Amino acid sequence: MHRALELARRGTGSVEPNPAVGSIIVDHSLKLIGEGYHQQCGGPHAEIHALNMAGEQSQGKTIYVTLEPCCHQGKTGPCSQALIRAGIKKVVIAMRDPAPHVDGGGIEELKQAGIEVEVGLLESEAQALVRPFVKRVTQGLPWIHAKWAMTLDGKIATRTGHSQWISNPRSRERVHELRGRMDAIMVGQRTATADDPLLTARPPGKRIPARIVIDSQARLSVQSQLVQTVAEAPVIVVAHPSASQKKILQLEQAGVEVLQFSNCTSENESQPNLRLCMQELARRDMTNILVEGGGSLLGSCFDQRLIDEVHVFIAPKIIGGAEAVTPIAGKGLEMIPELHNLQDYQIQQLDSDIYVNGRVEHHT
Repeated sequence: MHRALELARRGTGSVEPNPAVGSIIVDHSLKLIGEGYHQQCGGPHAEIHALNMAGEQSQGKTIYVTLEPCCHQGKTGPCSQALIRAGIKKVVIAMRDPAPHVDGGGIEELKQAGIEVEVGLLESEAQALVRPFVKRVTQGLPWIHAKWAMTLDGKIATRTGHSQWISNPRSRERVHELRGRMDAIMVGQRTATADDPLLTARPPGKRIPARIVIDSQARLSVQSQLVQTVAEAPVIVVAHPSASQKKILQLEQAGVEVLQFSNCTSENESQPNLRLCMQELARRDMTNILVEGGGSLLGSCFDQRLIDEVHVFIAPKIIGGAEAVTPIAGKGLEMIPELHNLQDYQIQQLDSDIYVNGRVEHHT
């Protein structure tokens, strides 16, 4: 199962909105006779690759798979039926598929066919691998990654707004790798205006992410790099219904899609509702969204408990200043949490910078 998980990770960034899945077929002495992983959305699933490699040797053998085999007809046929036809004797599954169109159906089909089924081997590792997929299919929300680079004193820009560059080249290279496996990259209007970013992955990654600007009044300039490169990657502006229709029309004529969401809360009534926005992105099968700032947008996401994972680059620089910008604005917490906010975290040195990556746990 460790090997199956290792294979599954190779598909991350290529298979979404599907989950990353790996599979291994072994004989009674655990000799490998077939293996595979889901390589890209619309292509054969992991079990099919493993069955194709094993051929007729699959008869009477055991298959290990990181996620419950599907039992529905999608872009490919049901894997449960393929395993039955191949004469597999036993199926060892790391975790049940929580998607409503599977959710135990594959397991039941296998059992009905007289196949021995075991569920739960390395389940926590398998769950960690497909958390973004699970969140989208069970909560109707994408997995939200928050990224920022900051100084030792916790600033993302000086009091004048200057921010290039806080992180070093190696950290920026890691950011581009991260962008290359996202469905979308999101920034606030002030960041889009101040930095005039491209928000593309350089060099290109496995995916071409959409560029999203949270821009309540649709102020994004049609002369910005984002709009000028709309043919290379989609640009979406998320605005409030109060935005100027003239500005919206200008953006749409330039090839930008404009989404409008009102805010049903009493605060920030002129701001678009972020949760509704995220729900719409999930409806479009977007699984991983990278929020790159600025502080107001990241603060809103944190206050609304939308952030699932953080990618923080800490540079050995100090800029000071009470008015210097911090990464997470908004209201913030009233009390220091008793438990850690960050779970399953990893810390890595990237030349002079420190990179911290971990999953956010929102405590009540």
